[in-house]
Formats: sequence, structure tokens, C-alpha cells
Amino acid sequence: MHTILYLPWQGRTQLAPCSSSESKFKGCTSNHYTATLEASVPSKQRLPKKVMALEVTQILLNAQSVDGSVRKHAEESLKQFQEQNLSGFLLSLSGELASDEKPVDSRKLAGLILKNALDAKEQHRKYELIQRWLSLDVGVKTQIKTCLLQTLASPIPEARSTASQVIAKVAGIELPQKQWPELIGSLLSNIHQVPVHVKQATLETLGYLCEEVSPDDVEQDQVNKILTAVVQGMNSSEASNDVRLAATRSLYNALGFAQANFTNDMERDYIMRVVCEATLSPEVKIRQAAFECLVSISSSYYEKLAPYIQDIFNITAKAVREDEEPVALQAIEFWSSICDEEIDVLEEYGGDFTTAVSDIPCFYFIKQALPALVPMLLETLLKQEEDQDQDEGAWNLAMAGGTCLGLVARTVGNDIVPLVMPFIEENITKPDWRQREGATYAFGSILEGPSPNQLTPLVNVALNFMLTALTKDPSNHVKDTTAWTLGRIFEFLHGSTMETPIITPANCQQIITVLLQSMKDAPNVAEKACGALYFLAQGFEDVGPSSPLTPYFQEIVQSLLTVTHREDAGESRLRTAAYETLNEVVRCSTDETVPMVLQLVPVIMMELHQTLEEQKLSSDEREKQNELQGLLCGCLQVIIQKLGASDPTRYAFMQYADQIMNQFLRVFACRSATVHEEAMLAIGALAYATGPDFAKYMPDFYKYLEMGLQNFEEYQVCAVTVGVVGDICRALEEKVLPWCDGIMTQLLKDLSSNQLHRSVKPPIFSCFGDISLAIGENFEKYLMYAMPMLQSAAELSSHTSGADDEMIEYTNLLRNGILEAYSGIFQGFKNSPKTQLLIPYAPHILQFLDLIYLEKDMDEVVMKTAIGVLGDLADTLGSNAGSLIQQSLSSKDFLNECLSSDDHLIKESAEWAKLAISRAISV
Repeated sequence: MHTILYLPWQGRTQLAPCSSSESKFKGCTSNHYTATLEASVPSKQRLPKKVMALEVTQILLNAQSVDGSVRKHAEESLKQFQEQNLSGFLLSLSGELASDEKPVDSRKLAGLILKNALDAKEQHRKYELIQRWLSLDVGVKTQIKTCLLQTLASPIPEARSTASQVIAKVAGIELPQKQWPELIGSLLSNIHQVPVHVKQATLETLGYLCEEVSPDDVEQDQVNKILTAVVQGMNSSEASNDVRLAATRSLYNALGFAQANFTNDMERDYIMRVVCEATLSPEVKIRQAAFECLVSISSSYYEKLAPYIQDIFNITAKAVREDEEPVALQAIEFWSSICDEEIDVLEEYGGDFTTAVSDIPCFYFIKQALPALVPMLLETLLKQEEDQDQDEGAWNLAMAGGTCLGLVARTVGNDIVPLVMPFIEENITKPDWRQREGATYAFGSILEGPSPNQLTPLVNVALNFMLTALTKDPSNHVKDTTAWTLGRIFEFLHGSTMETPIITPANCQQIITVLLQSMKDAPNVAEKACGALYFLAQGFEDVGPSSPLTPYFQEIVQSLLTVTHREDAGESRLRTAAYETLNEVVRCSTDETVPMVLQLVPVIMMELHQTLEEQKLSSDEREKQNELQGLLCGCLQVIIQKLGASDPTRYAFMQYADQIMNQFLRVFACRSATVHEEAMLAIGALAYATGPDFAKYMPDFYKYLEMGLQNFEEYQVCAVTVGVVGDICRALEEKVLPWCDGIMTQLLKDLSSNQLHRSVKPPIFSCFGDISLAIGENFEKYLMYAMPMLQSAAELSSHTSGADDEMIEYTNLLRNGILEAYSGIFQGFKNSPKTQLLIPYAPHILQFLDLIYLEKDMDEVVMKTAIGVLGDLADTLGSNAGSLIQQSLSSKDFLNECLSSDDHLIKESAEWAKLAISRAISV
């Protein structure tokens, strides 16, 4: 059965236009909402109707006053009204929005408050608002919705647009509940109205509606009618540009609903024809919106594009060469999006030689377009803007073209090199900076994708030239791009895995000298030079006991510290880049430079101390101080990890431990989320380095640990703190016991909270395992709380049918956290007389392992942890587990699958589990 796009109009119903002063819909008259307002006031204070209606207008205007006290008073009045009489409040706002006699500003704010009463960013708050709306009186909701629909006919564009968004929010709540079934029908009947602005507002509403509602909540017949209305509104025969633009923007949101229509050749052809025609509209905003639709189609319906790709190339090439920048940028984005699709497919099937080439769902559009696409992109590289390197948020034709060229290189690999090299050779020495910069940018863009064997000879020829350009070229732009390109060379073509080294004893000193020299250049160039040094250091990470950087270590560190003190280090992220590079240089250093890393400790501590002494700062200065403290704590974390990695260096470092901990505690006292997080991470490293000695810091540190665990709002801080609890458990082992009641209480609270971001919950479960491993059988008193939590989470995570990729990824994280908890609990109780306490939980755990094995969607990490849990269960419970494992549905199959795994870690865990199980069964 084909889906039908209603191409010829059927059953047209004409609504007579009404003048704006008339009430267009029954049930939304200004005296109604006045009466409602009146009802919210105690009877003795009843005011004349008109005054009360004005009251909400005036309050809304006052809430936008430049006078702070007037504004605050109005905001409090609105809050009070909302709390005391929600129905009256929402009705008043919808009436305000619907009344054309009211000022634009009060109507816009009324609509905004209405919208915020229906939706919120935080999931738990959003859920509360949805429930609140659903529980309102049906009559009240009907009147509000009538007012909203009426507003679509308002002559005031701002009122119509606001109403469109609010209608979509209501639809997002009601349509999934099978409420407001008449909405789409009444919107579609508006499409035939004579006033153009009604048609425009209705199309805009349909677009917002498609953004808010899931395609599953709209019948296919209605989807067809929405798409018909939208695509007809886009037609070149539509006289009004406003209508065409609203329709084109609506299609962008409605494309997710068009799955069935895109499988029907005739309907797809029609949609594609109309979109392609819209890219040729005389109106720039329509052309831009049409290209945005093409970009969306390229990712949603990649496999349907073959018949259209030649036409699309012609349209995009013309736009890139001749159209205004906003349109040209979208035309390039189309090809970047095609690259993304093809890279994903080729990466997915890259190592899979069992799939026949003909079965790989890739159409190689980029490979086919290459001879024409690459020259088009190279042309854009010469359209730079004068100040693009100083502006962090800059995005222009040259940058988009270079980004797309980089994606093309990743898609087609070696094939791009011969197409780009002539352009580079022709332009790299030209007197015009644009040509030199464009050539350098082209070279930097193609360094990821082609094979090192293809690129290394070219880089060897270019390297000397580029080092000279970085110091001598008169153009800041050229130096900026040259430093960036050197960073890309070191990132992709330098490292222990490369057959032919690019950095040799012959050129190493020159490279370092040039990069350190460039760190004194303008901030944008210095920042890129730091980036190049970062990748240079990273490539020497696994070179053995001696690194080519060792002779320059002191000089490099000193240069980077000097950069952090530059007056202009706040520009172009320079200070941040310098610290990040310093961290990488330290992290990748060898034992030879340990004494110099140790000398760095008091230097960074002194810097941190100075930030703590600064008093009476403005809010801007406070923000900069917080950022600097974060960078310094991050630097100390890396140094502590480096020095804590082996006994002799750890012993040398311990002289500073007390002072460092003291400074971290002072940083916490400053209370800032970013610093909190960095200092918390550094304390985790310190706990690992100091081991059982960390116990002496717990009395002072515990309150901040608890504060971190309670920080629901900044959930990253909470997640980091959970990780640090694990570090402390590993460091202190049984010495952590005095703090466990408080920690476990807080972790259980976190798990029960619907306010905490879901990503923090898997690490909390893992943390149960860390605590149990540390305190052993003392975990007994927490079993009655922890185990039910683990069981209910296990049930949730064992059924994933119909889940999307993101949900499956989260489910696997959750399963892994649960399994790590079980593993830690079994290992913690091993050899204890209290192991029998765990026996009642064993059947449920085996059932969980069965379920996730049968779902067939666990990743390798989960597989390894799961087979480990099976082994832990057998190892700890012995004969008590033997018969249960033998009765288990899939333990045997699961074990055999893991024993034959290609992943040696899974295989190793499985061999250990097999041994433990055979011991348990033979007892």
C-alpha cells in the first residue's frame, strides 16, 4: 500500500477571513480571562473587569522595565499569581497573547512565560511540568488552546511566532496522550485561508510541531497531509516569500516524518524537485533554508540520493561559486555531510572482510564527484577573511571548504593527494598571502586519510619550507596556518608506529627552536605553536628509556611557563593551550627528566598559592582566577600521576604532599564548579600516590567529598567525585571504613534521585564494588540497601529491544557498572565466614547474566566484566554456586563463546572463570 502525498488539493474548505478586531474563535474573549483573573482575587478586593485585565498587561511590561526594583516587583507578582492560581495565570497569559489590542512586548513575554510553563531543559523538571499541564481542568486547557490558535491570525508577526511555539509545546505533551486529536486538522484548514500571514503562521506551527512530536504519535494519513501542505507551500508557484520560507523551514523539521514517503519513488521525486527548485529562489533566506533541507536529507536519506546526486552537485557548485555566503556555506555542508555518512559506513565495514563489497551500503558519491568536487573546494580556500584568525567563533567559506576537504581526504584516502598537490605547488610561494595561506591550509587538511607512505615523502620535502615560513613569513595568517599544519603533521605522521620517522636527530633541534620562537609570536600563532609542540611530545610517548626531547626538556618547560605569564595570554585560548602542552610534555617524559619534573612542583604550587591570595575581585576577575586555578590543579594532577607512578619518585614527591593537599582544600573553600572538578581530579591522583597515608587528610577533606556527591546540578562534578571515592578506597583499603556510612548514604541518595543526570549512575554502581573490595565483609550492613538497587537497575538494563544506539550505549555502561559492583562485592567477601550472606542474591545475578547474554547486544567491555562475575560468583560461593550455575540457561554457551573470543582479555577472564566453575562444581 503506497502512502499518498496529496498532490492535487482535495476537499478544500474555505474559511472566511475575519478582521483582527473580531474574535475569531469561540471561547477566547478578553472578558473571559478578565473574569478568571478576577476569580483569583479574594472577593472583598474584586476590581472592575477592565482594570484587572490591564493589570496583567502592566505587570508584564514592568517585568521588562530597565528599573531593577520595578522589574523585581513585577516578577514576584507573576510568581505569586502562578503559585496561587495556575489556571487563572495561564488563561490570562493566553488571553494577553491573543489580544491584538495589547502591546507587542507584553504579548511576547506572555507567550514566553506560557512556553516556559510547559517545558524545561532538565528532564525531571520537564516531567513535572508535563504532569502539571495534564492535570489542569479540561475546560481551562481548551480555552487556552483556543486562544493560541486564534493568535495565529494576528496581524502582529511576533505574536504569531510565539503562539506557534507554544502550540507545538502543548502538542508535544498532548498528542502522545491521544489528546487534542483535532489540532492537525484545524491547522491544515488554516492553510487555505486567504490572509497570507495566517498561512505563514500555520506552516511555522507545523514545523515546530514536527520538532516537538515523535513521528510515532502522528497517523501516517496526517503525516501525508502535513507534508503535502508544507511542500505545496514551498512551490515556486507560491506568490508569498514569507509563506515559502515558513514552508521550507517547516520541511526541515518534518523530514523525520517522511520515512514512508521517501520509500515511494513518485513522492520522493516530488519532494526533491521542490527542494531543489527552492535552492534557486530569488530570496536568499529561502535558498539557505532549502540547502539546509538538502543537508538533512543527505544524512537521513543517504541511500535514496543516487538519482539526484548529479543535479545536486551542479546546484551546490553554482551556490559555492556565486551565491551569498550563508547559502554557499550550506552548499559545502551538504558534501561534508555526505563525507560523514560514507566515513561512518566505511569505518563500520572497514575491518569486516566477511561482507561482500557489493553489500556494503556505500554509494561512493565522494569518490565519483572527486575530480569536480576537489577543485571547487580548493577555490574556496582563497576566500579568507582578514581577521578570521583573531575571531574564535569565525566560520567562513574558506574554513568550511578546508573542513570539507579534510573530510574528503578521510573518505577517499590516497586518491585526493594528486588532485591537491598541484594547487599547493602553484600557490605556496606566491606574493599574495591568500594564495600562500590557502596552499598551506590545503596541505594541512589532507594529512588525515591518505597513508603515511603516500604523505611522508611530501612532508619531508615540505618541512624545511614550513619551518622557515613559520619564522619568516610576513603574514600572520600564513604563520597561523603553518603552525596548525605542523601540528597536524606531528599528530598523524609522527609516533612510534610510523615506519619512516619524520623527526630525526638532524631536524629535531631546528623544529623545537622554531616552535619555541613562535610561542613569542602573536597569541593566535603562539597558540597553534603550543598545539604543534603538544603533538610532538605525544609522538615520543613510547620511545623507551630515552626521549629525543630530553635535552630540551628544561627549555621547553621554561618557555611554556613564560607563555602562561604573557600579558595577552588570555587571547586565543593561549594560556590554556600552554598549560595543556606543559601537561602533555610532562606526561610523555621519561625517567631521565624526573628531577626536573620534581622541581616543577614548588613552581606550580607557588602559582596556585598566588591565586588564593587575591582578594576583592570583580566577577570578571573572579572568573579568570577560577579558570587559572583549574589549569594549575590540572597541571599538578599530571605531575602527581607522573611522580606517583614508581616508588623512588613517589618517595621524593612525598615531601610536598601535605602542602599540596592544603592548597587543594583552600581551592575548595573558594567554591567554583570548574575548580572543584579539577581539584577533585588532582586529589584522586594524590590519593593514588600517597596510598594509606591519605587517611590523615580525610577529616578535613570529607566535607568537600560529600559536597561533590551532592552536586546534582553540575553532574560532571558529581561524576568526578564518585571516581575519587574509588581512588580513595583503593588507596586506603580498610582505613576508609570510618567514612563509609556517610559515603554510602550519599551514593544511595544519588541513585534514588530523579534530578541526577543518568550518566552518573553507572559509576556509582562501580563505586559499590570499590567500597566492598576495600572494606571486605564490613560491607555486610550495606547489602540490604545496595542489592535491591542493583537488582532493579539490572532488570531495567536487561531489556533493550527497540532502543536506539545512544540508549544501547548507555545500557551497556549501566550493565558494566552493575557487574563491576557485583564483582567487587563477591571479591570483597571471598574467604570470609559471611559469604553465605550472598547466596540469596546468586539466582538473580545468574538470571541477569542469562538475560543480557540472550539480548545479544552487549559490547566487549560488558562481556569481559560479565564473564568475570560468573567466575567471581563461583570462586566466592564455591559449591553453593555450582548447582545454580549448572541450572543456568546460558552460562555454558556464554562461557564457550568467551573462550573462543578474539579479544585476549575476554579469553583470559573466561579461562579463569572456567577454572573457578569447575572447582565449584567438583566440590
